[in-house]
Amino acid sequence: MIRAVKSKAFDRVFSLYNHYYLLRRRFRSFTLSGSLDPQIVDRKGLDGVLPIAPDQPVVYFMNHSSWWDGLLLYHAAKQTSRGDHYVMMEERQLRQYAFFRKLGAYSINKDSASGVRTSLQYTNELLASGKRVWIFPQGEILHQEARPIQFRPGIGLVLRRFPQAIAVPVTLCHGMVQHDLPEISMKAGLPIVEDWKTWKSEEIANRLGRVLEQQLNDHRAELIRLGQGSLPDARSLIRGMRSTSEKYDEARKRVNR
Repeated sequence: MIRAVKSKAFDRVFSLYNHYYLLRRRFRSFTLSGSLDPQIVDRKGLDGVLPIAPDQPVVYFMNHSSWWDGLLLYHAAKQTSRGDHYVMMEERQLRQYAFFRKLGAYSINKDSASGVRTSLQYTNELLASGKRVWIFPQGEILHQEARPIQFRPGIGLVLRRFPQAIAVPVTLCHGMVQHDLPEISMKAGLPIVEDWKTWKSEEIANRLGRVLEQQLNDHRAELIRLGQGSLPDARSLIRGMRSTSEKYDEARKRVNR
């Protein structure tokens, strides 16, 4: 298993490179609806909802339909969250892109039982120390329209091992609507708080898979209804380069003056 070795110096440089070069050149927009630092209901009923603490252990589970997803969630977390975020990444990919270790990526080898156990133990250590962990429970990159969404049992094993963790569904929709550059819409759903140790790992995986599928369906349907690439309450995380059509329209206006 490959552990994360975060580097503050590398993170500072790469976050700027990712923001101003990689994402802005590749996408027209990237927006976030909801919060990666969610509020949870006060079970005692005294204060309504309470914001989670920066060191509150959180497991984010997200659909995985693009190579860019890791860089997008990294940017969203850097821009909007107070937590310390880590990402579980397929070992072969992490060996190929080893620099992700410096940003908080660590590996899992789903073809090795001992490798899976080691990765789950490391995940437990991260959560126990107040870190936040991102997981792609589908286990591979699949088209965003692929249904049903089925999770491997790993996320259930993680939550059973650390039942104090809050689970947060996150969906990403990629699309081109009125422009020739893709627009990315991210949505963070309502946090899920349960006594996870009373559930079987397969039950957790099945339940959270249904939650994410419903959220992704609703997310996609709302974007289609609006005819645009972002939700009404969304926060802008990047404003990318102008599309070809926008450049053409601007040039035509200058010519017609």
